[in-house]
Amino acid sequence: MTTNHHHGTPPAPVERRAAALEELLAEQGLVSPEYIDAVQQAYETQLSPMHGARVVARAWVDPAYRERLLANGTRAVHELGIQGPEIEHLTVVANGPEVHHVVVCTLCSCYPWAVLGLPPNWYKDPPYRARMVREPRTLLAEMGCPLHESVEIQVWDSSAEIRYLVLPERPPGTDGLSEAELAALVTRDSMVGVAVL
Repeated sequence: MTTNHHHGTPPAPVERRAAALEELLAEQGLVSPEYIDAVQQAYETQLSPMHGARVVARAWVDPAYRERLLANGTRAVHELGIQGPEIEHLTVVANGPEVHHVVVCTLCSCYPWAVLGLPPNWYKDPPYRARMVREPRTLLAEMGCPLHESVEIQVWDSSAEIRYLVLPERPPGTDGLSEAELAALVTRDSMVGVAVL
């Protein structure tokens, strides 16, 4: 089962509720403590923005991979060993000097977990979901991503049928960096489209 890693700090109410739920499920024989540990381990190691960052870095250094990624996102991320049901219909859109892509899910919070990890709280908030469609330029500026008026903004609405990943522009001055060093520059927010690298 999950252990408290706060070293003397009392657990938060949500942590106490989670621990009580885990204990109850184990007592009822519905799940084992080992299963809970395995699920937690999967979330920590298999669902991570680092996977998306690897995809982006590969696309930056390998033009043929970039083409495959833009043509069929699902197949291209599978090439890197990344799997998951929420990326079985993955579309990748590339930012450029004249166009900036941003992703939202207006109905709920559909999100490509396998490449971006857990969704941030703001992604699920109704104000983000509504305002990104109505006033994307204003909201992006408020989120620290001001864009010049000449840049076209395209908003992509994720759904249960299709998820989106933004391929950010490669930052200038990174020509000498390795693929791993490039991946370290990529952020989750840049792959959602609410940040520019």
